Amino acid sequence: MTKVLETRLEIDLTALETNFKLLKSYLSPETKMMGVVKAFAYGTDSVIIGKHLVKIGAEQLAVAYIEEGVRLRKAGIKAPILVFYPQLEDIQNLVDYHLTPSVYTHYFLTGLCQELTHHAVDSFGIHLKINTGLNRLGFELNEMDSVVKHLDSEKKIKVAGVFSHLAASGNRDEIEFTKTQIAKFKEARSFFKAHLKYDFDSHICNSSGILNFPEAEFDMVRAGIALYGYGNNPKEHQLLKAVASLKTVIAQLRTIQKGDSVGYERMFRAEQTTEIATLPLGYADGISRIFGNGKARVLINGKKAPIIGNVCMDTLMVDVTGIECDEGDEVEVFGKHNTVVDFDSHQQTIPYEVITRISQRVTRVLV
Repeated sequence: MTKVLETRLEIDLTALETNFKLLKSYLSPETKMMGVVKAFAYGTDSVIIGKHLVKIGAEQLAVAYIEEGVRLRKAGIKAPILVFYPQLEDIQNLVDYHLTPSVYTHYFLTGLCQELTHHAVDSFGIHLKINTGLNRLGFELNEMDSVVKHLDSEKKIKVAGVFSHLAASGNRDEIEFTKTQIAKFKEARSFFKAHLKYDFDSHICNSSGILNFPEAEFDMVRAGIALYGYGNNPKEHQLLKAVASLKTVIAQLRTIQKGDSVGYERMFRAEQTTEIATLPLGYADGISRIFGNGKARVLINGKKAPIIGNVCMDTLMVDVTGIECDEGDEVEVFGKHNTVVDFDSHQQTIPYEVITRISQRVTRVLV
């Protein structure tokens, strides 16, 4: 009788809480924590994670797009939610669901004010995004005067926050660049404090910033990847606990002989008698083809098994020669005992990409 269970992504809230408490230990007691739950909470489940983060003390949450914030509101989450990349075509939902937009262009600010007028909204909070060196989004420092003038003409808008984003806070070779970003942000913060005449939250630290630049915590920090158990360098990986564990089972075992091939395009050819296990997950589940042909390893009964041949849409094959295993045995693709860094044995990408790519057809299980 087979022991086959479905492929699943296990979500460990105890690990989430451990990471949250660790990050909080780096901060002053009064510093607020914003939990980033964009992209389905980094590939897990934004509602489950968002609710628990608020429960354990996160004052605010952040998402990428308005529809992500709407999902959290519909689930009953009432905490402030910052939307990093709001789109004008969905701006009515931004207003209706009391989401806080990041504003980084005059174009969006004008469109937002027009919508507020249409809905007869008298006061609405925003966070101003300032570019200090990432050069992705944000007002430039030389635009601050024009931003204040625009705000003065739009009395409905209240600045609830001013923020920026560190480009390389986890890279020890870029400490001076990060310090330059922090200095620029301090300049912007001081400018808006002088001109707005009311309080707002200031935040620039991401996960690595929290761990490496305590002088930049300001009023609030944004915790993203570290909450889920990963960072940007080995030190951070050692401190944190994996929240998500991708597990599956052995669907079939077979023995192939020298010269036999495995998978599409026959990319693997056996040099000796080889034991092969087929696992029921593939690139449609988020395991990219870049991990085929020996570029990643899964954990089976305490031993590492490399992926061989090309990853298929719904399946992949691993070499289990010398590993005692049976059909139906559990496989940890990545998780507590085989971290994303261990799985991606050739370091072809970053943990962010691996965990956020796990598709929604993989069942999420709370453990």
